[in-house]
Amino acid sequence: MTQLPPTPRRPIRRLSSETVERIAAGEVVERPASVVKELVENAVDAGASSITIRLLGGGLARMEVADDGWGIPPEELELAVERHATSKLEPEGPVERIGTLGFRGEALAAIASVSRFRLLSRPPDREVAEGISVVGGTLSGRFSAPRAPGTTVEVEELFFNTPARRKFLKGAPAEQVAVLQTVERLYLARPQVGLRVESEGREAGTYPPAHDLKDAAARVLGPGFLTSSFELSAEIPGGRLFGALGRPGAAAASSRGLFVAVNGRAVTSRTIAQNVRLAYGDYLPRTRFPVGVLHFEIDPDRLDVNVHPTKREVRFAREADLLDAVRLRVREALVAAPQVADLPAARAAVRPAVRPALGGPRPPSRGVPTPSAGHPGVQHTLEGPGTAMPPPAPLPAAAGHPRLTLLGCLHTLYWVAESDEGLVLIDQHAASERVLYEELLHAGTLQRQTLVAPVTIRLTGAERSTFEANGETVRVAGFDIEPFGPESFLVRSVPAYRGRSARPEAVAELLDELATGGRPTLPDGLEERRAATVACHAALRAGDVVTAEEFSRVLATLHALPEAAYSCPHGRPIVLGIPRTRLDRWFLRSGP
Repeated sequence: MTQLPPTPRRPIRRLSSETVERIAAGEVVERPASVVKELVENAVDAGASSITIRLLGGGLARMEVADDGWGIPPEELELAVERHATSKLEPEGPVERIGTLGFRGEALAAIASVSRFRLLSRPPDREVAEGISVVGGTLSGRFSAPRAPGTTVEVEELFFNTPARRKFLKGAPAEQVAVLQTVERLYLARPQVGLRVESEGREAGTYPPAHDLKDAAARVLGPGFLTSSFELSAEIPGGRLFGALGRPGAAAASSRGLFVAVNGRAVTSRTIAQNVRLAYGDYLPRTRFPVGVLHFEIDPDRLDVNVHPTKREVRFAREADLLDAVRLRVREALVAAPQVADLPAARAAVRPAVRPALGGPRPPSRGVPTPSAGHPGVQHTLEGPGTAMPPPAPLPAAAGHPRLTLLGCLHTLYWVAESDEGLVLIDQHAASERVLYEELLHAGTLQRQTLVAPVTIRLTGAERSTFEANGETVRVAGFDIEPFGPESFLVRSVPAYRGRSARPEAVAELLDELATGGRPTLPDGLEERRAATVACHAALRAGDVVTAEEFSRVLATLHALPEAAYSCPHGRPIVLGIPRTRLDRWFLRSGP
């Protein structure tokens, strides 16, 4: 073990004011998206009903946030960019009951200390707007300009004086996506305030004022949310909970589609998200997550918003009681909602069914496969009752793999097979996903199926920005899409493989995942994550009826993989084996 030299003692010293300012800025300003968040929240606190965000270079070159709020008097402009100076809190406090989004008095000072900053504002009782310029935290001048009542903040060259911070920012497209995602969260927290985002002079996202939370959610989650969601409104300890959540069929592949606001403040809360997911219980598979918007109106005495410098987290008093109520109220609304029990036929199959008497004919249920001539060990799917199931035939074994006899398909999701050692279950989606992933890594592209009639889809602002940044990846994935109006796109082709094709709507799910670099659970590089994302959306899904050829091809390809690869690209197992000895123990058998 290498022996490190002792660290010499250093005296305790006061930091310079410049260093203090940069440390404080680091607590509030992380990237362009965090600047936009602070400025938009300031505008909301100033009574704005309409806010416009303009970006150049994804916000790295320039950001501008303009509002129609009540403005800042000229004599307070310089005070506005001082640390711990604010109009939102009395000098003596208290800090326990905060009714505004911002209150620390750090945001403008922090932003101005790491950028070239301009603030222009006009109260309604003034004829001309007055402004100040700040460079790296130092006031550099005053100016005046014509402007309607309200405030405009311009931020250029973020982190120009802290290059170590700037080099860790992502490229302009990724930073723009982050800005739009932030704007969507802010909009769903205060949907009565209209937001508009422009990039390079073009409209990138429009979120008009909405007094109905469900309508606002549809602007972010897509128009299909209107018909695939349910509403809830309930009393909870210390306040009230209301919102709109998607039915199980609208669930997403990640928890990013659930938006939470507390007293009009957009927040992130892992515990709330977990308890909403628990409320859905077995209505959702393990890998799917609820989508929607939840608003909490909580007594300020039961709430601490002073947990994090960016105010993105809150702490609740008696949180366990609150979470229990959330879980219960969401579950009640879910069960009571019309058509909420539109579950796959597989769920109905778990109910007891009347069976024929022993020794009588045994008609298989729909979806139970039988062997196909010319395809040993592989079965077609029966489409009608009354057909007897011939004895299954084995699938030839490969080196290092057991011989399998495919017996059938359970819930059109799990293939059931017999091996020399016992029972084998195979997840058809995970198996198909792994096969596609391996072929994508080697071939680099998928086939595409041209649609007879193009399908129109609507993309949110964040999804459109992601498409602009990842257009080649989307094309390689097999999707051909083109603009068809300000927010709509035409899907002309979709990924296809061996006669199967993805849903046109899957392009939106693909873009949501690409916004974060692909499947985050995959530990390898970006190309592997993108291949995993594409494979997931082109693979067989639960409910897909599979042909004999598909059974045979997928299983044969799996046999060619090393046993260590028997999981899908993001870690879910493909094969589950139940040894004969364990079955014997379950059924209390002591021998063959």
